[in-house]
Amino acid sequence: MKRMVEVAVLFVIKKIGIAVACETLKLAKPLLGNNSQMRMALPVNMKLIKGELEIINAFLKEIGMNGCNSEIIETWTRQVRRLAYDMEDIVDQFMHVVGEYQQKGSWACARKVFKKHQYLFSLDEIAAKADMINKELMELSNRIGRWTQLIPVVSYNPAANYDSELLYQSGHDHSINDNELVGIDVNREILIKSLHLQDTSLRVIAVWGMGGLGKSTLVNNVYKNETISSKFSCHAWVSVSQSNKMIDIWRNMLKEIYGNDNRTFDAGSMNSAELRVELMKILDKKRYLIILDDVWTAETLFKIREVLVDNGLGSRVIITTRIEEVASIAEDGCKIKVEPLNDHDAWLLFCMKAFPKTKNNICPAELHQCGKDIVEKCDGLPLAIVAIGSLLSLKTRNIKEWRLFYYQLISEIHNNENLNRVEKILNLSYKYLPNYLKNCFLYCAMFPEDYLIHRKRLVRMWIAEGFIEQKGGCSLEDVAEVYLTELVQRSMLQVIARNSFDRIQCLCMHDLVRELAIFQSKKENFCTIYDDTHGVVQVGSDPRRMSVLQCNNNIQSSIDPSRLRTFIAFETCITTFSWYSFIPSESKYLAVLDLSGFPIETIPKSVGLLFNLRLLCLNDTNVKELPKSITKLHNLQTLNLERTEVLKFPQGFSKFKKLRHLLSWKLLDATYRSLNNWDSMEPSEGFWNLKELQSLNEVRATKVFVAKLGNLSQLRALSITRIRSSHCSQLCNSLSKMHQLTRLHIRAINKDELLFMENLTLQNPLEKLDLVGHLSEGTLESPFFSAHGSQLQQLELAWCQFIGSPVAQLSKLSNLTELRLTRVHTCQQINFHGKLFQKLKKLVLWDLPQVNQICIHEGALVSLECLHIDSLKKLRDVPIGIRFLSSIKEAYFTRMHSEFVRNLQTVKLNHISKVYWSTEGVCSVEREVTNLPGPSSTNPQWRILGGSGWVFI
Repeated sequence: MKRMVEVAVLFVIKKIGIAVACETLKLAKPLLGNNSQMRMALPVNMKLIKGELEIINAFLKEIGMNGCNSEIIETWTRQVRRLAYDMEDIVDQFMHVVGEYQQKGSWACARKVFKKHQYLFSLDEIAAKADMINKELMELSNRIGRWTQLIPVVSYNPAANYDSELLYQSGHDHSINDNELVGIDVNREILIKSLHLQDTSLRVIAVWGMGGLGKSTLVNNVYKNETISSKFSCHAWVSVSQSNKMIDIWRNMLKEIYGNDNRTFDAGSMNSAELRVELMKILDKKRYLIILDDVWTAETLFKIREVLVDNGLGSRVIITTRIEEVASIAEDGCKIKVEPLNDHDAWLLFCMKAFPKTKNNICPAELHQCGKDIVEKCDGLPLAIVAIGSLLSLKTRNIKEWRLFYYQLISEIHNNENLNRVEKILNLSYKYLPNYLKNCFLYCAMFPEDYLIHRKRLVRMWIAEGFIEQKGGCSLEDVAEVYLTELVQRSMLQVIARNSFDRIQCLCMHDLVRELAIFQSKKENFCTIYDDTHGVVQVGSDPRRMSVLQCNNNIQSSIDPSRLRTFIAFETCITTFSWYSFIPSESKYLAVLDLSGFPIETIPKSVGLLFNLRLLCLNDTNVKELPKSITKLHNLQTLNLERTEVLKFPQGFSKFKKLRHLLSWKLLDATYRSLNNWDSMEPSEGFWNLKELQSLNEVRATKVFVAKLGNLSQLRALSITRIRSSHCSQLCNSLSKMHQLTRLHIRAINKDELLFMENLTLQNPLEKLDLVGHLSEGTLESPFFSAHGSQLQQLELAWCQFIGSPVAQLSKLSNLTELRLTRVHTCQQINFHGKLFQKLKKLVLWDLPQVNQICIHEGALVSLECLHIDSLKKLRDVPIGIRFLSSIKEAYFTRMHSEFVRNLQTVKLNHISKVYWSTEGVCSVEREVTNLPGPSSTNPQWRILGGSGWVFI
């Protein structure tokens, strides 16, 4: 708990630091004035509060290291957290007042706008609150000094004992017998082969994955067999934790190596240098096998490796870790990622533990469904399956008792001492997160179970909450993606889908990890997950964030909305009254408001009172227009209006000086068969003054906007539509001024409008380019494609009206990983000759009306993983040479002619693990298709088949 309070304290310390910085106080000086003693003292009070919080943070860190579990300390830390949250609110108010004054330009102007000195009154109120918090903090500091004298010394556990506890928690599970090991055969075989490679040099082998997957159990199984076989003359199993000192690790290693040897030595009396010499001396002459269990940092591993001599005898070191960065130290081919058990193996393991005395461990029929539900909740985690199965083996085989256990499963994990180890091991990963990742991680628990969290959405929410710190010249989005990658590498989040050049698209949380994060969040009032499916909802006393998953009735009136920072609703049936009560003035500190999918048509005018709002998402709503008051949201960073009716904005939109992402478009054609499948927003007056804008999707081209577009120099992603021939020259000129652009979508106003893009030159190589419309002859030979084309990774060409196939010319784009061709030409054949598109992973051929033959030559498309052919009505035969695609994993043949489907069923495609086909009204799945990523706003990846109801990439 104290570590989480540290995060809350550090967060507000950072905010106060910004508020009392010289630049801020210089702007605020006219407001602070000299006619109010309280206001004049505000900067001093904020600095005093910052200093006191820094001392409190150090104290919390100290008692956290000593493992203090006193109820007095726990109560005191809750009070600290509350004051930290109060101070955060005050700082945000102060920064808002200063920002408003700066925008007005002068105090005289501000007085005209704010009647009766409303500004002064607000600042006086802020100053009074800050003064009160300063006094309360001083009282808290005095209070802890008085009461900690009553805490017995024994409640402070030595760090050594704490480390020992961690080592026990992280070790292999002794409750699993070798005959109960399931789902490890493949990894065990890889591990054994890695141990016995012909290479006689020292090899480091890494077994990695999230906590509780059985990494140590797997390694222990192999280790025991290797110890018995005596193929290695020297063995050692050393448990490593983040808290251990190197001298202790080396000392334990030496004791393990000597084991029952009669040699007498006193490892306890040796210093670090002596231990190092002794280890190197003995390891220099033996073929050794050393297990380093539960390694948390690469730095620790590098230090341990100092004594691991490469003696040319084929020695091996196996490390287990939860951290991908640590695992990456292992040699290529020697990294084993342990995944959760599949459904079959999970059920098998559960039955072994739950019904140990039953013949063949058969589950009684009346308990089968409940048992399946319990195993599903474990989400393939062996640690949880074994612990829960063992506990249920002691219970009466009564469906009522089992069902009650299922409903209380998470509570049981927290409170039942027989399941306590599950929580502790999973919580270790959270405990050892750096402070800057803790808030980011807990935020992910606000999404529903098994929900696909899209990278961009999550990153923008983190930024809006202020979790991301500016680092050097990197954008906040770049830093946030580094944080996201680190959470993945620490096995805290699971990647579900990546794009063709390996960038994360979708993630999710393991079910139990999410439940433990929810428990931690409620305990710390970080957030409340509102779900009244089973009746009563347990809500924290003062939640900072709310995620509504299920709301059968109105949201409880006991929840105080005035302190909310985030409101996200996944239940789209919430009554208008219920969510309205959380908006306007009641939730003035809201930074994130996400109402995606709500069947609402209007937004209240009072939304303009949300001075702190940084992200507003209204995707998939029926909202037709925005109230004029929205222009008061001067802190807004992200405005998401995808698939809404909003295409025009109120005057004054240029006031959004901090806007980073503006996304708005209206779906017109759900079949995506036309050139203009969706309508785009009109560029309001002053759009070109939004200098912080990074994403702009989709915007209509006008003569004025195209000319001014170059002012948006920070743009990274641009989708511009309704381009006319007359726009092209100026558009190329404006685009040439953009230094950060990496994703560009250009769409003609209609299929006959000619696009002249030969003069397109960019300062920064693009990652992704979409050109939709009739391209002028010579476009593919233009300077852009010759200069920057080799850097392109994703390319879509549509409605281009080429006379011949562009495949040969496009093959010069050597780094392409994804290619989409839609109505690009009128020829009948497409040939992929040898050595073409060596890096291409995904190929989509869609709606090519004249194509009747596709030929893939041996040596072409050698990296292709996904092939999607859609609406090629004249194609009757399966692509010739499809057997050469050795790396392909998925093939989709959709909305095809019935004769093609008949021919497809006669061809052997055993080398493709997932095959999907459909005609216009009929669909079938030859092999199961899972984990499909969702649609993109500029390039939809989901197509809905007429009459079939299937969704596919």
